[in-house]
Amino acid sequence: MIEDSLETEHLTLTLGHLYPDQLNLYGDRGNILTLQRRCQLRAIELRVVGLGIGDALAPDEYDMLFIGGGQDREQAPVAQDVCELKSIGLWAAVEDDMPLLAVCGGYQLLAHYYRPAEGPDMRGLGVFDAWTIHKGARVPRCIGDVAISWHGSTLVGFENHGGRTYLGKAQPLGKVLKGHGNNAEDHTEGAVYRNAYGTYLHGSLLPKNPHFADHLIELALQRKYGRRSQTSTNVQLTTANASASNGVTSLAAAPQEAATLLSALDDTLEWEAHAALLERLGLHDAAAAALRTCTKPVSAFQS
Repeated sequence: MIEDSLETEHLTLTLGHLYPDQLNLYGDRGNILTLQRRCQLRAIELRVVGLGIGDALAPDEYDMLFIGGGQDREQAPVAQDVCELKSIGLWAAVEDDMPLLAVCGGYQLLAHYYRPAEGPDMRGLGVFDAWTIHKGARVPRCIGDVAISWHGSTLVGFENHGGRTYLGKAQPLGKVLKGHGNNAEDHTEGAVYRNAYGTYLHGSLLPKNPHFADHLIELALQRKYGRRSQTSTNVQLTTANASASNGVTSLAAAPQEAATLLSALDDTLEWEAHAALLERLGLHDAAAAALRTCTKPVSAFQS
């Protein structure tokens, strides 16, 4: 039986951390630490390999990818490297459903282009059907705490970006409940293509959103070890009514995932931090639902 063999097999994953020296703002390295810790607690070995400017990306060597955010002066050489050196490998990885998390500047560079307040456009990879325009110093930056809907649940974080991102046919990661999101205009946040996720949520994102961290780990395990299930992932925040009263509704069907390889963890502190940010934003019902989650392990993440 596949399930029996996986229980005794030594599980390993390799994460490619793109441009760790150039794109590392606002605690984004915390996302890597969170993935490492959550894997370690389940006896999964997560190897992290840095990929800087000039390094080729061989997609067969990785199971997950991460790219963080940076300032405009750091993004320019990265944008050139993405398009000239890593484009083939990145596209191959994305089209093969490798999970990828791109935050802020990394998100912008995986869209079609970024137009800075000064200087020429930076060409992007075009994974996300989106583009970003910085409207100049006279337009206020999008700064502050942010909460979005995500498949009947919420994601929380901190945003700080001058660029406004506009989606073409790309699916947003979620709907903005509080904060600015992609552009402070259309209430969308982030973008999704296959298993690639772009977002402006810093803070860092994954420590306060353990369900999203596990979603990424789960995708990587499913892709590598091929386990499938007959049920879909269902991130439970107790009652739908509590979510609906704060407008927490999904923009798309819940991801059709396999039954997990992940055992449940005690995420009480993580959910308390998540709920505290929701409370600060005035999303009281969603905060109460998040606190109820910490007393009930998320069934989709139980083996």
